[in-house]
Amino acid sequence: MTFNDIFKSSFLENVTSVSLLDMVIALVLAFGIGLFIFLVYKKTFAGVMYSSSFGVTLVALTMITTIVILAVTSNVVLSLGMVGALSIVRFRTAIKEPLDIAFLFWSIAVGIVLAAGMIPLAVIGSAFTGLTLLVFVNRKTHINPYIVVLQCENHACETQAKAFLEKNTERCVVKSKTAQKGQIELNLEIRLKNDNTDFINALSELDGVQSAVLVSYNGDYMG
Repeated sequence: MTFNDIFKSSFLENVTSVSLLDMVIALVLAFGIGLFIFLVYKKTFAGVMYSSSFGVTLVALTMITTIVILAVTSNVVLSLGMVGALSIVRFRTAIKEPLDIAFLFWSIAVGIVLAAGMIPLAVIGSAFTGLTLLVFVNRKTHINPYIVVLQCENHACETQAKAFLEKNTERCVVKSKTAQKGQIELNLEIRLKNDNTDFINALSELDGVQSAVLVSYNGDYMG
């Protein structure tokens, strides 16, 4: 092999397989749409503890996927090797919120579509997806279920408190009941008629009611 053959190697030829302009356009668009995905995630987050690192991961994942797909589309042999390399990757981080999976797939899909050159599909599809999430996730809070933790002294007080809740809420269902000597504890799922929660103050003032706690409930529930 001569010195001239070194510069004719396939490795050096692959340097120009993807133009600099294509790389810059793809990465800038990936960063912009990834940032949009991050903002939608921040606006629609409904979990207990917000993780800013997950939002940054969405931006990075969009750009990384774009880089990988750009490399794959420029070389058929590389695409086969990339499939084999990625097949051994295992992710150990648990996804706590089901909606987080949608954001991860959204970031990956945008990176793939951008690298494939389908820019209008990536932009319009992301705008439509973001708008859909904002509309359906950020609904009015009064239609969401709440849990009332009620402590009262006797059965008469329990009946009175339940009747009060049924009158002042859209729906009231007993989820659990704990009875001890001199004390009854109830967990009731309710649906509010509006955003006003002053009825809890009035409930705590009823005779025999020891405490009344209203808790927002974001878990799974049946109809």
